[in-house]
Parts: sequence; C-alpha cells; structure tokens
Amino acid sequence: GKQMSSYTFTIVGKQDNPLYEYVHSTKKEDAAQNQQNQFFVHAALDVVDEEMWKNGSMFLKSVDKFNDRVISAYVTASHIKLMLLHDGKSEDAVRSFFTEVHDLYVKVLLNPFCDKDAPIPSPAFDARVRAVAKKWL
Repeated sequence: GKQMSSYTFTIVGKQDNPLYEYVHSTKKEDAAQNQQNQFFVHAALDVVDEEMWKNGSMFLKSVDKFNDRVISAYVTASHIKLMLLHDGKSEDAVRSFFTEVHDLYVKVLLNPFCDKDAPIPSPAFDARVRAVAKKWL
C-alpha cells in the first residue's frame, strides 16, 4: 500500500516569520524531532532567498537535503515562502500541493481583516490545507 509519510509544511512571511505550520507525522514523532524539523526549515530559508534571486521562478525544487529528508519551496510573487520538508515526494505532487495551497492562501489574503504579517488563524484554511495535503502528499 501507499506508505504513510511524515512531513512538515510551513508558510513563512517576508520577515521570515512563520504564518502557518502543519506537521503531519505517522508515529508520534517526539518534540525533539519536530524541533529539529523546524530548525531544518529555517536553515533552508537562506538557501531559498538565494535561489529566489537567481532563479526567478516560483517553484524551487528541492532546495536542501537533511539526512533522508528533502526541503522543497515555493515562493509567491509577494515573497511569501511555502516550505515543505518531506521524505522525497514526487516533484509533480509537491508542485500541485504548493499550487493549490497558494490559491487557498491568496483567498485568505482577500479578506480585508486579514493581517498579512500575522499567523493565519483560520481553522477553515487549516482544514483545507490538510485536505490538499492528503490528496497530494
């Protein structure tokens, strides 16, 4: 069957401030592991910033690797970064996931009461991201 996998998805704002995070783990990964995953994602931000200027494209394939985990990134026109730490998903799946989540995120921003630099509080957004993740990842 399809192997269950764990991944960490983060939306990071222009100031490298976390706007949203979703950790999907199969077994109860300990807090230390999650801490480490967050550290990896943050370490990769510098790489993303560099790649972004060189690359100019929104979807950056794997920007970094840690052990057997890969970090893929997607940078929006307004420099919001979508980061996914995963164990080697297909590029198409990751791209599709990012594209759909980006659409959801854009809809959140259309809300006039939305503070673009604050974490996304919406449970509806969270539920939709989870549904998209379930579909692609």
